[in-house]
Amino acid sequence: MDEPGTTDEESGRAALGRALRYLREKSGRSLGQLAEETRYDKSYLYRLEVSQRLSKLAVMEDLDRFYDSGGLLVQLWKVARKEVFKDRYKEFMRLEPTARIMHLFTLGVPGLLQTEEVARVLLSGSQETNSDGELVEEQVIARMGRQQLLHRKPAPHVRFIMDEYALRRPVADPVDWNEQLVHLVDMSEMPSVVLQVLPFSAGAHHLMAGALSLLWQADGSAVAFTEGNDCGDLIEDPAAVTRQRLFYDRLRDLALPPSDSAEFIRGILKEHRP
Repeated sequence: MDEPGTTDEESGRAALGRALRYLREKSGRSLGQLAEETRYDKSYLYRLEVSQRLSKLAVMEDLDRFYDSGGLLVQLWKVARKEVFKDRYKEFMRLEPTARIMHLFTLGVPGLLQTEEVARVLLSGSQETNSDGELVEEQVIARMGRQQLLHRKPAPHVRFIMDEYALRRPVADPVDWNEQLVHLVDMSEMPSVVLQVLPFSAGAHHLMAGALSLLWQADGSAVAFTEGNDCGDLIEDPAAVTRQRLFYDRLRDLALPPSDSAEFIRGILKEHRP
């Protein structure tokens, strides 16, 4: 078997599966022997090798130690995990423009409510070279275009819950941040938009490490999308979506009412006026 590595056509998950098989065969073990020595189920190991399943990170760490492969499997897992996130996110983005009701919780300023300059600053955070600048501009254009869904007719009913954290982390330019805060207040006055701030005084909560979006279509079908730490999951099972809605409702109960939230943002605006 060829040594592990990726090709232009090969997905990250396929490359990871091929590497797992290569390392096992190189060690002279059958799947049964590997299962016995590692105590992972044989069928589970098989599904990993044929790219039917993506494991937890801890499994790849275990197998890296077992094969003494210098972190190869962990690195391939990270590539595969990002690809899975992108695929699931693309499906979420396909559903978003037709949603009739949207409930979102974010730790930062929601992309749908960002001004162009703040979006540019936030998206530039991953820029490493000058050539990345064109990609950043493309992403800014895409984000601004995505915001048009708030103005379509009929407009979707959108509720945003934004952690106070987002309001306490200004961008470097005070003028840009002032415009962003004004924009949040203006958007909160749209008839189809509800904006609530989750204050620090609410204490620790179950979504502190990520974001949650819930979408309902005109036919009543719903999905949830959770994301954090460069990974995400599109949830379609009705029972699981209901659980995510209950999580969201708990945060809504802890958040400031819409009118108090707007006043809260105006207070921060006064603090930051350039």
